[in-house]
Amino acid sequence: MLSLQQREHRQAWVLLAPMLLVMFLLTAWPLFRTIWLSFTDAALIGGGAGPTWIGFENYLFALTDPDFQASIGRTLWFTVASVLIEGVIGVLVALLLNQRFYGRNVLRVLVILPWALPTIVNAMMWRLNFNPEYGSINALLTQLGLLDHYRSWLGTPDSALNAVMLADIWKNYPLVTLLVLAAMQSIPDDLYEAARLDGASAWRRFRAITLPAIAGPLSVALVLRTIDAFKIFDIIYVMTRGGPVDSTKTLSFFVYQESFSYLRAGSGAAYAILMTLMCSVLIALYMLMLLRQRRRSKASET
Repeated sequence: MLSLQQREHRQAWVLLAPMLLVMFLLTAWPLFRTIWLSFTDAALIGGGAGPTWIGFENYLFALTDPDFQASIGRTLWFTVASVLIEGVIGVLVALLLNQRFYGRNVLRVLVILPWALPTIVNAMMWRLNFNPEYGSINALLTQLGLLDHYRSWLGTPDSALNAVMLADIWKNYPLVTLLVLAAMQSIPDDLYEAARLDGASAWRRFRAITLPAIAGPLSVALVLRTIDAFKIFDIIYVMTRGGPVDSTKTLSFFVYQESFSYLRAGSGAAYAILMTLMCSVLIALYMLMLLRQRRRSKASET
């Protein structure tokens, strides 16, 4: 006879089995299939012959492919620059929204609006803003005297990636703002009042009171944005399609072209696995950060 605890344990696994099966079919099986394809010369077109096993040939070619290395460089620049700027803007806006002034609630709603927009809508909107003939960016800069003629921001290799970065920053900085603002709301006003009575400046109050309180949520927001920015695809697909001259061809777009434009499923799978490994490193860092924060919170409680 099984004990009550054993029966409950078995019943729990029975209830979890359908969900685990769905997760396996939707996640594990495609992943294993992609890994297997990465060791073959599979193509999306061809004769009736199946893919041939070629071992690590796709991976060796990927690691020495200058185009792949260039896409890694563009992805790293996009990720680091956009996340840092989003962090700075997010904290500054959160500091503003944490103050008491008339219309604060309305401004909070307006700040959330870019984040609430679908990425495709955001990309189309910024593509129109950067239009070389009737875009609002050119009109504004020429009226301010900063430009003497309209520029093709998305058609110039030197500015295309930065233009896409601007669209991504505008959409995603509200996430940092919301997390930081929520942390600021939990800081007692008595701490600021005591610091003012002690003669602490605004910068000293921020460094001694605000920054330690928002460090945890801010780090989590930046790590989440780093992972998201590293695999950026949709906004680039809508705004530039990887051009001009591959100047906005990031890792995700590189994998997409290799697999579905050039129809090389085997090498495309290898590139995708390498990108997945890079994302796994970022996820591991994120989990390590959460673990450290949990340990610090337990240590402070004791």
